[in-house]
Amino acid sequence: MFSKVLVANRGEIALRVIATLRRKGIGSVAVWSDADRFAPHVRLADEHVRLGPAPAADSYLNVEAVVDACLQTGAQAVHPGYGFLSENAGFAERLAAQGIVFIGPRPEHLRAFGLKHTARDLARAAGVPLLPGTDVLTDLDQALDQAHRIGWPVMLKSSAGGGGIGMHLCADADALAAAWDGVQRTARASFGDARVFLERFVPHARHVEVQVFGDGRGRVMALGERDCSLQRRNQKVIEETPAPLLPDALRQRLFRAAEDLCASVGYASAGTVEFICDPARAEAWFLEVNTRLQVEHPVTEAVLGIDLVDWMIRQAAGQEVLPATRPEPQGAAIEARLYAEMPHAGFRPSADRLTELAFPPPGVRVDGWIETGTEVTPHYDPMLARSSSTAPTGRRPSPGCAPRWPTPASRGSRRTWPICAPSRGRTCWSAGRCRPRRWPTWPLPPRRSRCWRRARRPACRNCPAGWACGMWGCRPRGRWMRGPSAMRTGCWATRPTRRRWKSPPAARCCGSRARRGWPWRGRPCR
Repeated sequence: MFSKVLVANRGEIALRVIATLRRKGIGSVAVWSDADRFAPHVRLADEHVRLGPAPAADSYLNVEAVVDACLQTGAQAVHPGYGFLSENAGFAERLAAQGIVFIGPRPEHLRAFGLKHTARDLARAAGVPLLPGTDVLTDLDQALDQAHRIGWPVMLKSSAGGGGIGMHLCADADALAAAWDGVQRTARASFGDARVFLERFVPHARHVEVQVFGDGRGRVMALGERDCSLQRRNQKVIEETPAPLLPDALRQRLFRAAEDLCASVGYASAGTVEFICDPARAEAWFLEVNTRLQVEHPVTEAVLGIDLVDWMIRQAAGQEVLPATRPEPQGAAIEARLYAEMPHAGFRPSADRLTELAFPPPGVRVDGWIETGTEVTPHYDPMLARSSSTAPTGRRPSPGCAPRWPTPASRGSRRTWPICAPSRGRTCWSAGRCRPRRWPTWPLPPRRSRCWRRARRPACRNCPAGWACGMWGCRPRGRWMRGPSAMRTGCWATRPTRRRWKSPPAARCCGSRARRGWPWRGRPCR
């Protein structure tokens, strides 16, 4: 077993890995940029090393700086977490050249599944169903010809990377021509690879992924599925297991397809095979393979009672970790992500300082890197935390603001939102019919509504959750709207007392001045 492991990441995943290392008695090494000098993962690690300035390209993506940190501290292995260098085959090879173990798949697996068009070729060879699509495209004329062959609408996708970056839905030839340069530019800036391809768009399908783990010798085990259909900007927001309304026969087909695909290359360590599913027709098509630990892995751990990070460390150290039979899931689990974004502005990331935090009580798992006084910078991903909850067998956990599913909340950052909340009360959610890219279609309260009298109706009756979402500043009908989250959408903010709608005080107004601070006493409403 290793005596010291370097965590080549930041934020909540760095804290997640460090917690497992501490539990196993293994020394941990954190790396940081100038923006993360006082971050929690730096303070909690046994050792820490500076990588460089704040931009990721000069710090967390700097391969030589990370390798030098390993040599400087004597780390025997590196856990990459997710994002940054987690799927960089060159990084894994550079570590191997220095005798340092990369805790994850082997470089050939990273390279084979790292590009979506090569992953499609491997899936085709393994007999996994594929959506009609193309190989790498060379120019726009070829893309238009292939789109007419496939049938509109189509998805224009970057071959490299993931996380919903470098994807664009094209309904016709004009949309494809308009998105061509932008998708290539985004792919080149994000992944250093501008290659793109087309794939048929399935409008009423659901996004289901299968967690797998391989021993590197041809044995791969599927550890359950997760439904990730509730998304915004092609990025996941809420994930749950087991997937609701998924037929058992289709679930078993997904397991077999994922195991066959990964076993065909002798896959090692943790990974995820993603599918587009149509439960009504009991059909599924291969999407991609993520050769790393996923953000949503806690829901799988919750229902199976395992620690995937521990499995990855032990497997990298040469131990046998796969059980003889697949663990049986117990109950259901759900996870929601907390982002520093502005929902009313197209979910644009927002940087600000957090002055007060309120997390769920004990019993709800919260993985996050934020604390009171944390400054959210624009240099990295806007995800701040994730919280997961479980329910006994036969019940489905709720992602709303009910006591059994409290949502992390923040105060002081006017534009930090728990965007998991709007699913509460939606018919599509309770029926298990939420689909990818559904979020932006939900109504948003008009920003012009500022005083309480004008804001009450649009902010509450048009609330995506119907009531009590905590996102648009609404509370159950018959009670006051209160708190800073109410002011963000123009709702009236009052002291934390609960009163009836019939007698609003006339001495307070939530106009533009109130948006700069809370509370504010000014002119009465007009």
